[in-house]
Order: sequence, then C-alpha cells, then structure tokens
Amino acid sequence: MNKKLKIGIVCHPTYGGSGVVATELGIALAEKGHEVHFISYDQPFRLDIFSEKIYYHEVSVPDYPLFEYAPYELNLTSKLVDVALHEKLNILHVHYAIPHASAAVNAKQILSTHGIDIPIVTTLHGTDITLLGKDKSFKPVIEYAINMSDTVTAVSEDLKSETLEHFNIKNEIKAIPNFIDMSLYQQEDDDMKLRNRFANKEEFILTHISNFRKVKRVEDVIKIFNKVHKEVPAKLLMIGDGPERLKAEQLCRKLGICDKVKFLGKLKVIEKMLSIADIFILPSERESFGLVALEAMASKVAVISTNTGGLPEVNIDGKTGYLSEVGDVNKMASDTLSLLIDNEKLNAFKENALAHAYTFDLPNILPQYEAVYQELSCKMKS
Repeated sequence: MNKKLKIGIVCHPTYGGSGVVATELGIALAEKGHEVHFISYDQPFRLDIFSEKIYYHEVSVPDYPLFEYAPYELNLTSKLVDVALHEKLNILHVHYAIPHASAAVNAKQILSTHGIDIPIVTTLHGTDITLLGKDKSFKPVIEYAINMSDTVTAVSEDLKSETLEHFNIKNEIKAIPNFIDMSLYQQEDDDMKLRNRFANKEEFILTHISNFRKVKRVEDVIKIFNKVHKEVPAKLLMIGDGPERLKAEQLCRKLGICDKVKFLGKLKVIEKMLSIADIFILPSERESFGLVALEAMASKVAVISTNTGGLPEVNIDGKTGYLSEVGDVNKMASDTLSLLIDNEKLNAFKENALAHAYTFDLPNILPQYEAVYQELSCKMKS
C-alpha cells in the first residue's frame, strides 16, 4: 500500500475480542506508517505502547439534566466529526454496527455539509447481529448502519451468512477473519515453573477463558472436567469473570472438586496461562469467530469446542481438536479423554493447532484490510 492514510478506529475498549482485534489492527497499521486515531470512551486496554503514529481521543459523556440516560451515540457522533475535521482523517473504521457504525453514518452526513466525504468501513463482530439483531426494535438501525457503510466486513463466513439471512442487506459483505500476532505466543523456558504452581508433574491442565456470560455455558466446563478428572489426574484453570461465575463456583462445591479447579479472575495477559495448558475447553452456545480458541491454538493447545457459529472455521475437527453439539457434555468429555490418554495423539493435535493458527497470523490478514482502505481511497479520488 503506497499512500499512508489517516485512519480513525472506533471500538469498545474492554476485554472482548473485538476490542483486542481493533487495537492490534491499529497498532499494526501504525507500524506500517499509517496515522491511527482511536476514538472511544476509554483507552483500549491493549493500547499500552507509545507511538508517534497513534493517537487516542476520549469521548466524554457528561450528564445532561434533560436526559435520563447519557446519549453516548450523540457524543460519539460529535467527536467523530471533530476528529475527522481537525485531523483530516481519510477513513473511519468502526467495529460494531451499533452504536459505532450508526454514529459514523451520522457523522458522515454532518461532514458532507463541510464538503468532506469520508468513507466508512464497518466490521461486524457478532454481538450486534446475533444478540442485538434478535431484538426487532434495533433491526432498522442495524440495517441502515450496514447499508450506509461504504464497505462491510464480517469476522467469519458464518457471521456473514447469518447477517445476510436475518437482515435486508444491500451491501456486499467481505469475510475477513480475526487475526493474532503469533510472536506474542512463543513458549518460553520459564513456562514450566508457572505450570508447577498449578499442577503436579503427572497432572494435565485444562483451561477455559471467557466473560462468564450465559452464552459461554461455563457450567458445562465444570461438568466436562468433573468427568475427565475421574479418569486422569488433572486441574482446571478458569480465567475471566462475569455473571455466571458464582453458579460455576457453586457447582464445584456441590461436586466436591474445589481443590482441583482454580478461578483466577480477569487477567490482562493470557498468553502465559495458555502456554501451560494441555486442553482448552470452549462449550459456547454461540461464537461468531472464537478468538480465544485461536489464541489457545497459537499457544500450542488442542481445543475442545462446540460446532456453533464460526468455530468450525477455527477449530478443525479431528485435527486441531474436536467439535460437538452445544450441550453435549458427554462427547466433549470423551473427546478430551481420548487426547489425554494418548500422548502421541495429543502432541500431534497440539502441533496441528499451532500450524493452523499461523494461517491467522497478523501479516496474513493485515493486507486484506489495507486492500479495503486502498480501494476506498481510490474511489474517493475518482
């Protein structure tokens, strides 16, 4: 890509996969010489580096006596107009249809009154489609935001199909998968010391990472582990926090396995914890992509997951791990045991997982986004 662009990125700043991907994308673009402006209500948690090419603009949401709830979308729209005008942005790349794409579309219309035509790239990550889209009150706004965007991408072929199935979309949707920076997941010599803190030499380590929401089915993780540990020595590490954590803890107490299950809470850096695992368990009811499964694979960990959403595009059944129907705890436990009792098979699956993860490495995916930007930049000139 020849021309260096000024790109505005709008994302959620929290722990979810969309915020991670958006932040890593911006950092990578800056390293390639583009000027990147992050626009959000808080600094993205992965944005912990200094670069002369990266800027952060906070969207303040003051209390207005007139409004019962602070109008974040209006404040975001105003901030987008301000940053685009004064920083002379070339492109807005927004993650999620609402409220980000809808705010960007409004900002674009305001900017047009100043003689500025700024293209919008909207990336769909899943929640805006799978959850918000099921609430019919949001449907007109989601359709409008997607159709008024200049380019729309989705993080998996499955999410693309679901969006086209449930919404009246006139725009083409390009499937560009999530990515990871494989250099962050290299195993180190001191990993064994960390492993020894959680398990004995003869014990396997199973891991689960999520936001502990109902859709993640964290109680299924406990049920799977309860079946596994009766057959082979093992420990379970539960990383993350959320509304379903208490139920999972109560189930552990009921089953009498609290000494074998460690709830570690939220961790900013998960690469170290993944590197000591043997099996990663993800029994989700819904995953538009399954970034955390990919992160596990990048750490050379086999994955036991459901076959929902975009997971089959990440976890290759019978090669990098196993897929099961949602709720099939018995099969997931059986698949886990089939790996743990066969060391040669487990190591083969781990190697396959690592090899497949490299296809999602940042250098393989970044050019696809740059091509989108280049195409839009050329259209704006013509």
